[in-house]
Amino acid sequence: MGDWWLTEETVGELIVRAREHLGKSQYALAAALREVSGRSDGVPDRSMVARWETGRRIPTPYWRAHLSAVLQIPPAELDKAAAVTRARRADQTDDLEHAQPLQPERLRYVLAHPRGVDLVTVAHLREQVRGLDERYDRVPSTLLIPEAAQCLGQVVFLRMHARRPYVRHELHEAEAEAATLMGQLVWDASQRRDHEAAVGYFDQAIDAARERGNNAAEGLAALRKSFVALYGWRDPKAGLALTERTAHVTATTSKVITGLAVLHTAEAHAMLGVRRECEQALGAAEAHFSQIQPGDPAIDLFSPAQPGRLAGSCYLFLRDAKAAVSHLEQTAQALQEHHSKPHALVLGNLALAYISQGEVAAAVASLHLAIDVIEVSRGGGGLNVIFTAGRQLRRWRQNSGVQDVYDRIMALMAA
Repeated sequence: MGDWWLTEETVGELIVRAREHLGKSQYALAAALREVSGRSDGVPDRSMVARWETGRRIPTPYWRAHLSAVLQIPPAELDKAAAVTRARRADQTDDLEHAQPLQPERLRYVLAHPRGVDLVTVAHLREQVRGLDERYDRVPSTLLIPEAAQCLGQVVFLRMHARRPYVRHELHEAEAEAATLMGQLVWDASQRRDHEAAVGYFDQAIDAARERGNNAAEGLAALRKSFVALYGWRDPKAGLALTERTAHVTATTSKVITGLAVLHTAEAHAMLGVRRECEQALGAAEAHFSQIQPGDPAIDLFSPAQPGRLAGSCYLFLRDAKAAVSHLEQTAQALQEHHSKPHALVLGNLALAYISQGEVAAAVASLHLAIDVIEVSRGGGGLNVIFTAGRQLRRWRQNSGVQDVYDRIMALMAA
């Protein structure tokens, strides 16, 4: 293993470097610690690992003993790194190599002296990006864009100046995460109209992920890019090529991303009107999801409701409203407490399926629920589906229930 760890590092820096040396994600490290400690209560989780790595918490002697076993670091080195962390916290000098000021002050110092960027600062920026990503489903994208853009700009600036190769590697990973999020936010905020800007960010993320050699990050950015092809360009052949490429890239890295890519492969086949290949892909996606492990680098992207949501969308494209309703009703029931952007998409698609069956009252009820969610989240995909359903209800525009939902749709358009 060598003596790469024999440095004056904080415990956060040491954990990050050791974890990356072994090729583990934060999720994988948390899962390994639970296994070696025999814990079944979900502790530690990724957020605890993140707090250790950003210096907000010092692992207790109990967890340092297990970190030693999992990360293959002598216990004395972890204890030494913990002591360094405490010393830097106590030292209030401005010297970055010997001080551990509060994160905003530390970040300002690093931005003014970018050659001294360290792993703790990178971990702090990555945690900011992840925090924004976790808010995406429930918060209007326009509110998240300024902070996400600032994070991405800071990451790129520091990556261009970092003198340590292993820090540059981490900054490439941070850039992939931040650029993927920016593409997602820009496209959603534009109501899925600004394809060029979104694709530019996704391509930036793909390049950064390839530079780092992170197949999961590359696959996620490519998957997001496929959404632009499928729902923006309305080009299912281009979308199919991207989803198949994604599944190939992540096949041995992440069953979550691979399964999601195959789900959208099914949707591309449905858009092309090819039912057999669509249903085969739906089955293949379920097989990938059944193999998900707790340490999957994209475990937080998976929801049990995703197969039903995409299956419902597929059957809508295949003009099988009865099958679409069956899948979407179950998925809407599972998501009823979430009030997220995906929930609005499900409810909007369910309204479209009801309209296809001539069930106007059910369609109106589903649209009201979708609007309840959209009024908070302002998800671009959900808005587009709601507007489409509104247009399809025109033949019943004299219906009082339809008129009520039209009033709410007009209010959304004016907001």
